[in-house]
Amino acid sequence: MKLTVEFPSVVHRNGPAEIARLAAAIEAIGYDEIDIFDHVVMGHPHAGRESGPYPANMPILEALVTLGFIAAVTERVGLGTEVLVLPQRQPVLAAKQFATLDTLSGGRVRAGVGVGWQASEYEALGMDFHTRGAAMDEAIALMQACWTESSVDFAGDHFTSTAMAMEPKPPQSDPDGGTIPIWIGGTSRAAIRRTAAVGAGWMGSGVLGDAAVETIGAIREEAERIGRDPSGIEYQCQLATPPRAGDPSTREYWARSADVAATAAAAREAGFGWAAVNVTGVFVAGARSIDAMIEQLAALHDAIRAETG
Repeated sequence: MKLTVEFPSVVHRNGPAEIARLAAAIEAIGYDEIDIFDHVVMGHPHAGRESGPYPANMPILEALVTLGFIAAVTERVGLGTEVLVLPQRQPVLAAKQFATLDTLSGGRVRAGVGVGWQASEYEALGMDFHTRGAAMDEAIALMQACWTESSVDFAGDHFTSTAMAMEPKPPQSDPDGGTIPIWIGGTSRAAIRRTAAVGAGWMGSGVLGDAAVETIGAIREEAERIGRDPSGIEYQCQLATPPRAGDPSTREYWARSADVAATAAAAREAGFGWAAVNVTGVFVAGARSIDAMIEQLAALHDAIRAETG
């Protein structure tokens, strides 16, 4: 089972040298990838606006800039977004950012993308929340064209590109059309359809148990329906939902390595080939220093590997 770490933005308080030390330690421990959670801004409570699951002042480092920093202090570990809210970003610029990151990291990038849930964030970025599903489909196709085609001609309802070139191509691009893998996040019917059609994999966040089995089955069924080999689609879960204020059940979980390893073993049986460890959860569970985070990440890695290989 491949193991990824969702990197904690809370460590910005420790400064760049400690961020670099944590990233290098994650690689040295043996994790396969470092992923970054994405939100550009978070909305305060406001009349007519639904409250989100996170506090507005929660610190969140920008995903692609942070991955660029991590790329410079690591050599092997993969670099991914889990997940980037793609339709609120201009996709040609996002394609350039991903391609540059892939170039400077030597081909280590994975693009996890989703449609998001925060209308106010779309508004702040000048993008349309209500058409985000259709914009997502166009953005994926346009990014792939930027990464693989010598001349990009794209005419959609949301984005247009006429006789444009983007160089350099990502190192992962090849003459057969392979390029930066795009993984799809979300549990909606549209996310299932999108994964089956164009996704290298599905990111299930905290979806586990029967719900995970059902969703994986639905993706495979949809892939077969459209004539795609479902064996070419991979699956990643997060081993617990992110810790939430006022919910004590999520606050101690990451300190119990044996329980986390058991969850990973069950996830593997459900069909997941990847599992994500949430370091913000590790922090909330008591590992408040960089040294404590590294120690607990090593314990979790070893416990999960012992159960899943």
